[in-house]
Amino acid sequence: MYFVYYLQSKIRPTQFYVGYTTKLDIRISDHNKGLSASTKPYRPWDLIFYEAYKDKKDAKRREKYLKTTKGRKGLKLMLRYSIPK
Repeated sequence: MYFVYYLQSKIRPTQFYVGYTTKLDIRISDHNKGLSASTKPYRPWDLIFYEAYKDKKDAKRREKYLKTTKGRKGLKLMLRYSIPK
């Protein structure tokens, strides 16, 4: 199973991160431990949303879309009550 996930920084709530993985709990733990250079300065992170896919290509395509302006706007609109202001 492949997971596409959306994280929000606890110290900088306007900072978000989209990624994909096969081991969601381990990957989020790695982000919070500072093992990812791109997310290290904004930790700790909250998991806001995730989706599961059977195929890697589907997950990568979805991740790529969510990293676009249109994808982020759509996700923020969909999660407007889940994302703290």
